[in-house]
Amino acid sequence: MRVPILRLGRVLLTSVPADLTDQQVMDLQIDALALLRDGRADGLVIDVTAVDVIDSYMARILSETARMVGIMGGVAVLVGMRPAVALTLVEMGKDLIRMETAFDLEGGVAAVRRVMAARGGRRDDPHAA
Repeated sequence: MRVPILRLGRVLLTSVPADLTDQQVMDLQIDALALLRDGRADGLVIDVTAVDVIDSYMARILSETARMVGIMGGVAVLVGMRPAVALTLVEMGKDLIRMETAFDLEGGVAAVRRVMAARGGRRDDPHAA
């Protein structure tokens, strides 16, 4: 079963389930990048509210996804992280997840819009950059 990805204007939203498998993480990455490319979205907000543990594999995939979104001209924002998960990630390595973060979904959407505005506009705007 694939993780759903929703659209809110020019922002893609997804909520990671607690029981996400390694294959589902990879599928999520592929699906998000395809939607970013095809849907002319500016960014991706990944909600991890339901996740109790982010292991090193999931952290690597999330970080790689954020880098890929950035290479495609967008921004990825991680939201909803529990304090225990944040603590574990810091203990595993400070650079394990290199992406924008926000407290909640609303903050994540605002972060995508703020970063894109600071860059000069929408990802597909020929007059931007």
